[in-house]
Amino acid sequence: FIGISLIMAIGAQNSFVLRQGILNQHVFYVALFCAFSDTVLILIGITGISFFLESIISQNLDALYGLSAVWLTFYGLIRLKAAFKLNKTLDIESHGPKDLLKTLSVLGVLTFANPHVYLDTIVLIGSVSQQFKGHDQIAFALGASLASFIFFFSLAYGAKQLASKMRNPFSWKILDFFIATVMLTIAF
Repeated sequence: FIGISLIMAIGAQNSFVLRQGILNQHVFYVALFCAFSDTVLILIGITGISFFLESIISQNLDALYGLSAVWLTFYGLIRLKAAFKLNKTLDIESHGPKDLLKTLSVLGVLTFANPHVYLDTIVLIGSVSQQFKGHDQIAFALGASLASFIFFFSLAYGAKQLASKMRNPFSWKILDFFIATVMLTIAF
């Protein structure tokens, strides 16, 4: 439950997964990349890095939250600009598949340049896991990792089902405006 509740917030990574699913571009690889990245970071946190970094993080928490707010504001403004772009038309069929390496590179930046991913996976999940020992800690790690896989594959393939509704450019504007609003609210 902790894992899924932290992932569900719409951020830069989740909005990218949503868009890729709607555009039907590299859906499986995008979902796999996100779930695998989360799993690696969760395992790093659970193996004790969060325990060793706890004092450093607590001393710099304001700066980390400030960086997170700047990141979310920047991405939110990009989506807000896209929502109000006057001549924006998107035809799903006209978008040929982008290069997989380019897609995963963009996703890598959206994933690993976001300070929230470290706070959520390494610090928060890692800290919570310290209360468990042995098999219980392994079960916690598996549960948190499974939550990532379930969420990202559900988001990517669920978005794929929305493709027919997203043929209307106004639908994209609504989606971009919604994402911008959520991101700016979280940043605030």
